[in-house]
Amino acid sequence: MRLLAAIFSRQGFSVLFLSAILAACTVVVDDGPRPRPPRPEPQFCTKQYEPVCARRGDDRQTFANACLAGRAGYRIVRDGPCRDGGGGGGQQAFCTREYAPVCGRRHGEMRTFPNACEARASDYRIVGEGPC
Repeated sequence: MRLLAAIFSRQGFSVLFLSAILAACTVVVDDGPRPRPPRPEPQFCTKQYEPVCARRGDDRQTFANACLAGRAGYRIVRDGPCRDGGGGGGQQAFCTREYAPVCGRRHGEMRTFPNACEARASDYRIVGEGPC
């Protein structure tokens, strides 16, 4: 009985009332919409040679395949090598060592390559089978 009397006394009532008010004063902080988690990058890219011309800002480069371009943060512009000489540092060609010579041309310069893959990787257009 003493407990009930203490709760309903002025002091007990004040403590109980203040506790209820503090419990009701819950602040919710909203940081706004959460940013999307970045898309996971591929852990590895295959070594197939399917060249693409890709762009990031004003920089255009030829990459050995679309996976390598995407991994470097470039957006693919078109299939095949860049025609404006955008061979740059992003080009990574993986060609076989097959010997089937071809003649390639770029900006009027003719050059013999051991195979068509090597010619395309160097941004040359194949103009004939066999040496130049």
